[in-house]
Amino acid sequence: MIGRAAADHLPASMPGFFRQAAAQLSYLNPDPDRWRLLREDTTLTSAMSYFAPDHYLDMELVPDGALAAPDRYAFSDSLHAVGQGLGTVGALPYRIMELTDRLRREFSLWRHAPDSATRVWIEQRIINDAGILGHYVADAANPHHTTVHHNGWVGENIHGYVTEPNFHSRFESVYVRSHIELADFSDRVTPIPHVVTPLQDSVVAYLGQSRSELERLYELDTRESFGDTTSAADHKEFAVDRLAAGATMLRNIWFTAWVTSR
Repeated sequence: MIGRAAADHLPASMPGFFRQAAAQLSYLNPDPDRWRLLREDTTLTSAMSYFAPDHYLDMELVPDGALAAPDRYAFSDSLHAVGQGLGTVGALPYRIMELTDRLRREFSLWRHAPDSATRVWIEQRIINDAGILGHYVADAANPHHTTVHHNGWVGENIHGYVTEPNFHSRFESVYVRSHIELADFSDRVTPIPHVVTPLQDSVVAYLGQSRSELERLYELDTRESFGDTTSAADHKEFAVDRLAAGATMLRNIWFTAWVTSR
């Protein structure tokens, strides 16, 4: 739904082929999770554990200043210097930045395509990568993807927050699928896109904003568990706000890749 809402709010200044691909962009958003479900393919299953850090960033574990690293390799070096690693801390902002840069380059190739056939091939690449990028931007809209408390509270727990290991799926999957429709949050996507700049600082700030909503998420679940029978209006308001934030950020990043391509 985040991918569809983002695509439905693209400005007319973006290329027609991209605006017309709303359904495909929406479909592609969950692909990185679909790949992880192919359990019969042992080679892919093994590789998916390597790419798992792309889906999260445990912000409490990030050393001071480490997120200023220009790429995931420098970030990894910063983590190793304090005995950490990408597998523990995550690499979500770098995955978002990498795919944004790739998309910017592809839009540039499209602008300068030597012929119409080549342009069509590039369009297919653009739509695919933009859809995959949407998965990680959407992940970051859920506070669970920004913290060590990603699947129940860990460590000191003075508020008695839930510790069960299914909280993540109860909120992100069960609750959203049973309570939220596109129309519930689509009109909350900001109508006018803006350029996300500087990209790295903006992406880190976006994750930080999501992280700031973590205790609110746990407080709501303490009052009434998220699930398919949840009735509280505050729970729906929270989910709608997070979905709208994700769709707004995704639309803005797509727009940024386009207008900054040359």
